Amino acid sequence: MTSMKRIRTFLSTRQFLPRVAAITTSVACALAVGLAVAVPAPATPAPTGGGIIRGDDAAPTGWAAVGNGTNGGAGAPAANTYEVSTLVELKVALANHGDPMAPKVIYVSGTINGNETPDGRILGEQDYAPGYDITKYMSCFGPEGKVWSDQTFDYCKKQRQLRQTGSNNMKRQIEVSIPSNTTVVGVDGGAGLVGANIVILNASNVVVRNLNIEAPVDFFTTWSPDDGDGAWNARFDAVSSVTSNHVWIDHVQLSDGRFPDSEAPMGFRGKPANRHDGLLDLKDGTDFVTVSNSRLSNHDKTMLLGSGDEHVDKDGGKLRVTYIGNLFENIQQRGPRVRFGEVHVVNNYFAGSTEHPDYPMISEGQGGHSYFLGAGYESRIYSERNAFEYTGPGADQSVMVSSYNGNRFSDTGSWFNGAEADLNAVARASFELHRAEALAAAEETGTPAADWTGWDFTTDVGWNPADVYSYKSFTTPEAVRNHALQFTGPAVLRVQR
Repeated sequence: MTSMKRIRTFLSTRQFLPRVAAITTSVACALAVGLAVAVPAPATPAPTGGGIIRGDDAAPTGWAAVGNGTNGGAGAPAANTYEVSTLVELKVALANHGDPMAPKVIYVSGTINGNETPDGRILGEQDYAPGYDITKYMSCFGPEGKVWSDQTFDYCKKQRQLRQTGSNNMKRQIEVSIPSNTTVVGVDGGAGLVGANIVILNASNVVVRNLNIEAPVDFFTTWSPDDGDGAWNARFDAVSSVTSNHVWIDHVQLSDGRFPDSEAPMGFRGKPANRHDGLLDLKDGTDFVTVSNSRLSNHDKTMLLGSGDEHVDKDGGKLRVTYIGNLFENIQQRGPRVRFGEVHVVNNYFAGSTEHPDYPMISEGQGGHSYFLGAGYESRIYSERNAFEYTGPGADQSVMVSSYNGNRFSDTGSWFNGAEADLNAVARASFELHRAEALAAAEETGTPAADWTGWDFTTDVGWNPADVYSYKSFTTPEAVRNHALQFTGPAVLRVQR
């Protein structure tokens, strides 16, 4: 501890330790009875680290453990070990004395606000773009929100410019770019970030653990009238990985937190304007990722893998991701939605309700668009022993999987509301429904049908996780649920420095 470079004195964690000691005992018991952990190589920690998080831990299983593995800033010298509690301090630590690619370990204390300036002010909409008004902005699309025109009102051109200027100013302020060979760890259950846009950009070997992360609110979300029937598209993810590889995200909590979209300004058609983008998006050739023991909740567009069917040049043969032992609760879609990738979804607990006040899940079978697993174009999802709990009037099994041009999906051993479930049949039905709709639309318009409409559904995904890395899995829905509720997110493990 005395050898670490101090950016700022840490808050004491002594009051936290008794709770961790009790939890650590419970974790040890869970490990003894078959916790969903890897069969680690010698000297490699289990996903729970034996009850302890260390700055030099390496990803023990999943795609992040393949090849050279993922250990972030392991081996960093004392001069590259930091303690931070403000945005300025975090960015200084990431710059790492002008050598951002060198190994570094950053411990986060307290809550870092992405909108905080160096002098301690918290910026809001009018700080980024004085005079911007979302009501005026919407009025420039006309009464039905269909077509923008600078001539609709005399203020429209100015509002358009203010929205773009404000968005760019906000991006410069809240973006936190994590470079290669970095470990970021919260010191306790109270550590985290709010209102920040965390981007792992063109990086390799990044570890993020034990943090509470609240998704940023985009004050300048964009109305796109040509996106389906019209949609709000926010700009900022909570966490995203862009053209990066070997990333391990573990014991992290991600959500909309204090700002559900149900409380956003009213948008078109009597619905609030969506001010959040993804919680954890992986894009543009990101590869070799493990997301483990984390909580993702209370959000709409949760996790996207691959940003477009046309991006085969960027994403083809990549987007290899493992989701193991996580909790997905009250997410309305994308848990995850996958394009191209070889994705292993194992021992995750998915929970939602048709009656949730802020994040109701209305399945495809009910005429809605909510789902947990999304099989997109050329995706190859290997689903294994996941537990789905879906309640409320009309709750049905179609919520488990929706096909978005994806014809290759395999599940083994998963459960719906405690009983064995046939996810393969659900995925097949969704694919065949969407294919029939696409073929009918092509015939009606006289346009060529997309290539995927000529494919047949198959459970042969062409790969098996057991051939790539070692892991164990729970074999009952009760065990999956217990792990998700008791041993995921921050504050479960003790941080040892």
